[in-house]
Amino acid sequence: MALLIKDDCIACDACREECPNLAIEENDPIYIIDVDLCTECVGHYDEPQCVAVCPVDCIISDPDNIESAEELKFKFEQIQVEV
Repeated sequence: MALLIKDDCIACDACREECPNLAIEENDPIYIIDVDLCTECVGHYDEPQCVAVCPVDCIISDPDNIESAEELKFKFEQIQVEV
């Protein structure tokens, strides 16, 4: 499933710099994650890098975008083809 940035985001920019798929964008007042690009770092890392670096723990699984590990891997492969 894609990840979601909650309202307590402090817009520190740490997560955006860590995202290998460039799925995190600056928004006003908090950052947002593009569900079409978020693979929870599947294909790149063992765990979502944005979650690991977030100083306020405001990144959670998005309950509206549930995806299996296989779906995330397929999405990763499709993104790589487009690049």
